[in-house]
Amino acid sequence: MPQLNKLRTALPGDMGGDPAAPPSPRLRTALTLFFALDGFLFAGWVVRIPAIKHQTGASAATLGLALLGVSAGAVVTMMFAGRLCRRFGSHPVTAVCGVLLSLAIALPAQTHSVLSLGLVLLLFGAAYGGMNVAMNSAAVDLVAALRRPVMPGFHAAFSLGGMVGAGLGGLVAGGLSPAVHLLALTGIGLLVTAVAGPVLLSHPAPPPVVGAAGGGGAPGPDGRTRRLVLLFGVIALCTAYGEGALADWGALHLEQDLRAHPGVAAAGYSLFALAMTAGRLSGTALLERLGQTRVLVLGGSTAAVGMLLGALAPSTWAALLGFAVTGLGLANIFPVAVGRAGALAGPGGVAAASTLGYGGMLLGPPAIGFLAEWASLPVALTTVALLAVAAAVLGFGARDAAHG
Repeated sequence: MPQLNKLRTALPGDMGGDPAAPPSPRLRTALTLFFALDGFLFAGWVVRIPAIKHQTGASAATLGLALLGVSAGAVVTMMFAGRLCRRFGSHPVTAVCGVLLSLAIALPAQTHSVLSLGLVLLLFGAAYGGMNVAMNSAAVDLVAALRRPVMPGFHAAFSLGGMVGAGLGGLVAGGLSPAVHLLALTGIGLLVTAVAGPVLLSHPAPPPVVGAAGGGGAPGPDGRTRRLVLLFGVIALCTAYGEGALADWGALHLEQDLRAHPGVAAAGYSLFALAMTAGRLSGTALLERLGQTRVLVLGGSTAAVGMLLGALAPSTWAALLGFAVTGLGLANIFPVAVGRAGALAGPGGVAAASTLGYGGMLLGPPAIGFLAEWASLPVALTTVALLAVAAAVLGFGARDAAHG
């Protein structure tokens, strides 16, 4: 389990920490595969939502209600996943959730009513939420054992998996039915889990130190630790708010407000996601060079500037540049926030920060819609910049906890 003193072992140049042998490279590879699988499967489901809508005869409103099943299942499971990781270990929970998520993704294509779709999406969301908490908890352990800030690399794998899943889904959408496509994803998911799962199970996470926060049988985190976990969770929320807002409203802003061609408008979020992936791939080097506090502050500031450009620029190409800069700025804030919460309070910290972050992704789109109705969509999108500034300020305020 993650230990309170892992804060020190995860930082470069620290001579303290556990003298145990470094983890096997196979463990890091296996965990990276689970992050990529998570993004791949979720994106594969998302690209088939229009076909599932037609299949179930759902209206826009009833489909929205059914899709809440994913969110509800994820949030509820995230609240309990930390306890499961403390009891059984983050590695077994990650492997089990990999199996469950792979099986659950085939279920939506078997439904023919909105009610049944909503029920199976509860299961899908539960597996998705549990896997996110478990694999991030496992990643916190590995970051501490490696004594390098490699958390952004895992999240880059998630982003890359999502891009591959969305791209592949778009290619086969015209030739394969949702049932065949999602069943194929089940096979791929089970195959990846069969390859990577045994590696996780053969490399158990380090046992908790008596008295460490979040350790089994040890007292829970104190009030200060809980407040810090909440703070990092709010930082994650600020980041996820922007990601959710751009995913749902970015293309509409380009097409509606800037009169961009539909193809160019659709590329807006892809450019944002590509920039975020590139930022995460360079995240470890940035953290080693600048430290966590500077990465949080510079990332939030960069995202704020980029989103102001993306929202208020008078031309399409300037807005696209703004979207890319926003992706670069937001890229490493979420991984750092979740990693710090886990280092402070173990799987429970990861669960709390992940739940708040996921809440931000849910809050973003409807908040943008309400503000767009009240003012305008460009004005509404500037709230992404405001929350990015808030993340930078909170990151600076947590500088003592972030150690650098």
